[in-house]
Amino acid sequence: MRKEITELLSQGKGPGLHWFPEDVALSNLAETLVGMANSQGGTVLLGIAPNSDEIVGLANPQTARDRVFQAALLAEPTLVLPLPRLYQLGDGEGTCDVLWVTVPSGLPHVYLLDGRYLGREGSQTNPLSARRLRQLLVERGVVQFEARIPSDTALKDLDSEQILEYYRTVHGGVTASLDTALEFLYRRGVLHQVNGQLRPTNAALLLFGCYPQQCLPNGAILAARFPDQNMSDTFLKEDLTGTIPTQLRKAEAFVRTNLPRVVHMEGLAHEEHPEIPFDAVRELLVNAAAHRDYSLQGDNIHLYIFSDRLEIHSPGGLPGPVTLENLLEARFSRNPILVQVLSDLGFVERLGYGLKRVVSTMQKAGLRPPRFEEVGGTFRVTLYNALLYNTAWADLSRSLPLELLQSQEFSLRQRMALGYLARNQRITSSAYQELCPDMHAETLRRDLAELVSKGILIKVGDKKATYYILKKPLSR
Repeated sequence: MRKEITELLSQGKGPGLHWFPEDVALSNLAETLVGMANSQGGTVLLGIAPNSDEIVGLANPQTARDRVFQAALLAEPTLVLPLPRLYQLGDGEGTCDVLWVTVPSGLPHVYLLDGRYLGREGSQTNPLSARRLRQLLVERGVVQFEARIPSDTALKDLDSEQILEYYRTVHGGVTASLDTALEFLYRRGVLHQVNGQLRPTNAALLLFGCYPQQCLPNGAILAARFPDQNMSDTFLKEDLTGTIPTQLRKAEAFVRTNLPRVVHMEGLAHEEHPEIPFDAVRELLVNAAAHRDYSLQGDNIHLYIFSDRLEIHSPGGLPGPVTLENLLEARFSRNPILVQVLSDLGFVERLGYGLKRVVSTMQKAGLRPPRFEEVGGTFRVTLYNALLYNTAWADLSRSLPLELLQSQEFSLRQRMALGYLARNQRITSSAYQELCPDMHAETLRRDLAELVSKGILIKVGDKKATYYILKKPLSR
C-alpha cells in the first residue's frame, strides 16, 4: 500500500485524489467529501502536509477517524462511507500513520452541504451548475426507502445483541457499551436523530430489528423447490424471515439442503459438488438482499430451485443508470447503507464485482452463462445446471453412432444443437440462438460450421434461408 500511496502522490492532485493535514477544518474536509460523492468518488488522505508531498503522519488516528465521521454528518443526507483505513508508513523510528478515506462512486443521493450542491472539477470543489444538478437528480432519483424513519418505531425495536456483535465485528473484537454502539450506528447512517432522540430507519429494522417483518412484511425471502422444470402443485416451500443477515444464512442452508449434488472424479477419488456452484448462488442471494427495491411492499425476494435451473427474483428493476447492457461494469447502489453494513459483516464487497464473479464461476464450472432479465418490474437471474446438456446428449445418443459419442469433439453448445436435431428435422441459426441466448451469433455460426466441416451436419440454403440437418445415413 505504501507504493500505491507514493504512485498516487506522484500523479498530483487529480479529481480522484485529495489530501489534508490532520487538523484540517471540518468544513473543508466536508466540502471535498461531498464534492467527490456528487461526482465520481475519490480518495482523501489525512496526514500529509497541505502544500507538499511530505507525509507527516497522524498524532491521533482515532481523532482523525472521528473528524471524518463528523464531516460526513455535515452532509444532507448523511454521507455513508466505508470505514477509513489506517496505514503505517516507514520503518523503525521513522514510521507514521496516514488515514485513507474512500468515497465510493455510484452513490444514490445528491448531497447538500450548507445549502450548496457541490461537485469536483479537476482538483477543485465547486458548486454544481444547474444543468449538472438536474442531470444528477435524474440519475440518482429520490430519497431512498432505507433512510426513511417508520412511524411508531423506537430503539426498543432493535436487537441490542446484534448491534453489539456488529460493533465487535467492525472493531476487531473490541467490546463497547450499547450507547457507544448506537452512536456508531448513527455515524453509519443506520439511525437518525429526531427531536434529539435516535430513531431507527428502515435500514436499521432490516439489519438489526427484533421482528423486521412486523413493519416490513415483504422484507423477506420466499424459497421453493420444484421437482421438475416448471412450477407445479407439488413443491417444498419456506418463508425466510428475520434480519437480512439471518435471511441470508437461512437461504444458504435451504440451497445447501435442496440443491442436488453431482459426483465428479478428482484423480482416483470421487468428489461431490453442488450441480450449480454454491459460490455463484450465494453471490446472487447477497446481491438481491442488498440491492432490491424495498419500497415495493407487494412482493418478496423469490428463490426457486427447478430440476434444470435456479432462479432468484429481486423486486424492482435495475437501479439508476444500470442497464442489462452495462450491469457487469456499472457501479450504483440503491441501498448504500445496507450495502455498507453487509460489507462490514463480510457478506458483500463494496467494489461491486459480484455479478462478474458469478459469470466467471459458471464459466469455470463448464455451465451455461447466467441469464439476466428485467421482467414485470423484477430483476431475475437464472443459473442453469447441466441437465439441459445431459438431456440433449441422451437424445443424441439414440441418433448418433457410438464412435461419434465417444470422440469428445463436441462442445456443450454443440451437444445441445445435436440433441435438438435428434428431436427435430432441422435447426436454424435462430433456433440455436434460442438454445444459447447468451452467446454471440458469430460464435454459434462457427459452432455449426465446425459440425459441417466434421461431416456431422449438412448446410442447406443460403443467407436468411439457411438451415442445417444431420448427415444421412448415420449407422449405429
